[in-house]
Amino acid sequence: MVDLRAKPFFLNDEQIHWVEDTISSMTKEEKIGQLFINLTLRRDEETITKLCKEYHIGGVRWQGGTLDEVYEQNRMFQEKSRIPVLIAANCEAGGNGAVGEGTLVATGAACAASHTLQTVRDMARVGAEEAAAIGCNWTFAPVCDVVSNWRNTIVNTRAFGNEPEQIISCSKTYMEEMKNHGIACAAKHFPGDGSEERDQHLVMGCNDLSCEEWDASFGKVYSSLIDAGLESIMVGHICQPAYSRRFLPGLNDEDIRPATMAPELLNNLLREQLGFNGLIVTDASHMAGLNAVGSRREVVPGVIAAGCDMLLFFNDPEEDLAYMKAGVDSGIISQERLSDALHRILGLKAKLGLNHLSFPPKTGLKTVGCKEHHHAAAKAADESITLVKDTQHLLPVSPKEKKRVLLYFLQSAPVSLLDGSDKAKKALIEELKSAGFQVTAEPDYYELEMAGQNKANRGRMMAKHTMEKVHADYDLCLVAINMKGYAQSNNTRVVYSVGHSYEIPWYVHELPTICVSLNYTNHLIDVPMMKTFVNAYSSEREYLHALVEKLTGKSPFKGKANNLVWCGRWDTRL
Repeated sequence: MVDLRAKPFFLNDEQIHWVEDTISSMTKEEKIGQLFINLTLRRDEETITKLCKEYHIGGVRWQGGTLDEVYEQNRMFQEKSRIPVLIAANCEAGGNGAVGEGTLVATGAACAASHTLQTVRDMARVGAEEAAAIGCNWTFAPVCDVVSNWRNTIVNTRAFGNEPEQIISCSKTYMEEMKNHGIACAAKHFPGDGSEERDQHLVMGCNDLSCEEWDASFGKVYSSLIDAGLESIMVGHICQPAYSRRFLPGLNDEDIRPATMAPELLNNLLREQLGFNGLIVTDASHMAGLNAVGSRREVVPGVIAAGCDMLLFFNDPEEDLAYMKAGVDSGIISQERLSDALHRILGLKAKLGLNHLSFPPKTGLKTVGCKEHHHAAAKAADESITLVKDTQHLLPVSPKEKKRVLLYFLQSAPVSLLDGSDKAKKALIEELKSAGFQVTAEPDYYELEMAGQNKANRGRMMAKHTMEKVHADYDLCLVAINMKGYAQSNNTRVVYSVGHSYEIPWYVHELPTICVSLNYTNHLIDVPMMKTFVNAYSSEREYLHALVEKLTGKSPFKGKANNLVWCGRWDTRL
């Protein structure tokens, strides 16, 4: 059973009495409801009232909504809940993880590249201030994964890199800032992402490190964060076969389970070996990484029985609550395990002061997206943007000497043509023109189709300029890559909008060419012919402005890349 007087709770007598009295007063339905965190997509009063008064949810995270809508939603959740709820956000890079109007300051990769903890501190502070303003008390961060596989795009930009000591320093700095603002952290994704390339939204992940390798990397990170007072841990739908087999000798391959369903990883490894006394929350329960190993009827009570304390997201509230109740009634979830989970949930709420809840005044919303926070983003951009290579000695470029720019902007396929073109393309063009360049931006296939669907558009995308025209009309080629991938592909690589497209790098020996990634750091695997390559880490305006300033020599490149950018290839370095 949890010790609420010990780390990370440190509860006093009054807080412990509140926890005990509250649990004693709960009905069975209220106890079962506390195990769930709802993903809120509808924020009308009727829906929120039902979630609080009929389903008795223990926590909430949401998606979408304006600043005012999210504030009012969170206020209603607390007003209508007999037991205050944990309100979580994904503040991995700043306040943008809490609300759309929030400020992206720096991704984990940008923080690592900047090589100054002030970037992490600013990112966490802005995230904390903006999240707290809308009533958040919990952040699903830091992302403390150790990225050792360059093919991994799930945490490529979200994690703090591949060096355990740096990840520890960045994560602890993040935790300190969140604690200063009364927000609890949930480090993720135990037992660790980044060593393989698959996405747990689509398949059970597998951390295939040996026990010794795990101890020296992920184990070292988690141990340090636990010692520093980490309040909660998000467990991924990721197995760790080496440790499962160590604790369960003779374990058959078909019996290997993700950590969310593996008592040996949650109890033997995390609780006992690493000494974690805080709250364990699952990653999203709609992921195939969980549901591919058992029926919904099995996995809903199964994660709590295995040692998790809260389940992230319903599929269907009434059905999932029934599955959980059946698990309690049948003894799959023992009364002791249920009591332990409830004490950790209520213990975290007491630690955060929710037993004396005071919702923030609406006047605090002015801090979200404020000028000072965007200044922090600009500072982070200046510190982090990285010149990976310039073997052709092209930089800096001057608009006086190379004024006419041919721009290829490589974006991911939109879900719908109604989505419009990537907004970063327009912003980049504006920054280049402001710096004095004349820009010709070639349309991609999606943009041609948005302008008017036509079978001829595919052929048009395959029609290159003559080399003579290219030499006569342009002085410089800029290729911007803004590929994104989430719950759709296990690994995101450079994809041209059609086969044999004129976007394919035919131009590198015709024009001086610069290639910039606005997101992932591993794109050199697909464009090793680019002799000048920059990792910019973000497509936000502050980053685009800083990028152009660095390309033109008005500002030096300060960021530093790690060896994963070379993707284990010799040709990427040329």
